[in-house]
Amino acid sequence: MSNKRLFWIFALSSSVYFIQGIESLPSQALFYYLKENLGFSAEKIMFLGSIITFAWLVKPIIGYIIDRFFTKKTWIYIALLLDIISVFILGFFNLAVPIIILLILLNSSNSAFRDVSVDGIMCVEGKELSATGRIQSVQWISLSVASIIAGISGGYIAQRWDYKFAFLCLVPFYIICGVIAFFYKEKNVFKIKRDFKRDMQKLFSHKDLLIVALFIFLYKYSPSFGTPLFFIQRDVFKWSKLWIGFMATLSSLCEIIGALFYYRFSQRIKIKKWLFFSVFLGAITTLSYLYYTPVSAVIYNIVYSVVGMFIFVMVLDFMARNTIAGLEATSFAFLCSVSNLAGSVSGFSGAILYPVVGLRWLIVISSLTSFLCLFLINKVDIK
Repeated sequence: MSNKRLFWIFALSSSVYFIQGIESLPSQALFYYLKENLGFSAEKIMFLGSIITFAWLVKPIIGYIIDRFFTKKTWIYIALLLDIISVFILGFFNLAVPIIILLILLNSSNSAFRDVSVDGIMCVEGKELSATGRIQSVQWISLSVASIIAGISGGYIAQRWDYKFAFLCLVPFYIICGVIAFFYKEKNVFKIKRDFKRDMQKLFSHKDLLIVALFIFLYKYSPSFGTPLFFIQRDVFKWSKLWIGFMATLSSLCEIIGALFYYRFSQRIKIKKWLFFSVFLGAITTLSYLYYTPVSAVIYNIVYSVVGMFIFVMVLDFMARNTIAGLEATSFAFLCSVSNLAGSVSGFSGAILYPVVGLRWLIVISSLTSFLCLFLINKVDIK
């Protein structure tokens, strides 16, 4: 019985995450429409893109809505229905840009609701079945596969058709996901009566959760230097756009391998011990970028993509195991937001430090900040 139940959890999780990746299918065609048909500038397109991702900045709020009202499965249905309506409108009508952005924002919000809902299912069911790591491995394998497909197919669609056709191509994926959700039988469907003030007190006074949140922030934080490396690839190595695109695809394939490894070994490893060693591994791999050549860049891309995804899913597994009972979607979304905040601060601090200290010292500083989380390693509780 548990195997059948786990199968449908895997199926639902992978389908939701696959949609999350395949939804980038219209992005290339829409970019060319805005740039070449309407003559939008790069900064204007970037500004519109930042509006579209707004829903992902308030995931804890979405998580609380999901924990408090209806069921997680119901929210997935609601999101899928609104998805189908929005892409039909985008696909069949000639719309003004503000309406297009509004509908894509709705689509992005639906995606956030699906993501948080299925992550809540992963936390509830995964902790009970001791399978949080395996479920998340399946999720990210599916997302990586979909991203590769969307990257290749999106370019072909952009060349032969337009963004409207690309949006209509998403409909079958929404329907398939809805069918899979039908066969998944959700547990704990009855909601307890919730009190907002009490829930917030529980969330923000939960010592273990706050320690985990601080650990995640310090673990994830290090001044970023990815953009300067991209400039080196273009200006020093003279890599073509095609080759850089190929490298990105190769990275996604290697990430799938890393997720498969974690699926295989997630129930055997001691997460606290691996988190400790991963801090030192992260510092060493960061320092390796002091030696950056065309050959080493390819090697780093392959090896670090495998290792990086393994560690990434391990950290997500650690976060899922430390969610609060009854507020799984809220607390996991909260920890994910802390992780995303660390990424944003990393990019911001890297942008400030780079013109001041240069690339080499930025790499050294980034490596040293890897150790900021070590004083908390013995305080975190692995459940």
